[in-house]
Amino acid sequence: MTDIDTDAAILRAVLDRWQAGIAAHDPRAVAANFTEDAIFQGLHPYSVGPDGVAAYYDVQPVGMTVAYTLRETRRLAEDVVLGYLTAAFSFTDRPTRELYLGVVLRRTDAGWRIAHYQVSRLD
Repeated sequence: MTDIDTDAAILRAVLDRWQAGIAAHDPRAVAANFTEDAIFQGLHPYSVGPDGVAAYYDVQPVGMTVAYTLRETRRLAEDVVLGYLTAAFSFTDRPTRELYLGVVLRRTDAGWRIAHYQVSRLD
């Protein structure tokens, strides 16, 4: 397995858990994928830490899902991986919203977690 394959596998493992928590409308499950000091920037003002992440996803509509595609990965350090992806957030009552997402994952005692999350749209 190459470093790129390993980095993509690390990202997919964390992002698949993030994706499943969103689909289940389980804000705490989503937040469990973030470090205690994670900087989180969704489409609303930023927060720091899992509580802010949980609060953000708690107000998202039930039935929202996300499909993502990894675009780029970089190993920034032995315990740090960067991912750039597109994310299509689908809703039951409105059009899908395509966003761009940058994440930085850090290996912690609890495993790989998101330390930085930055979403943007290009419209």
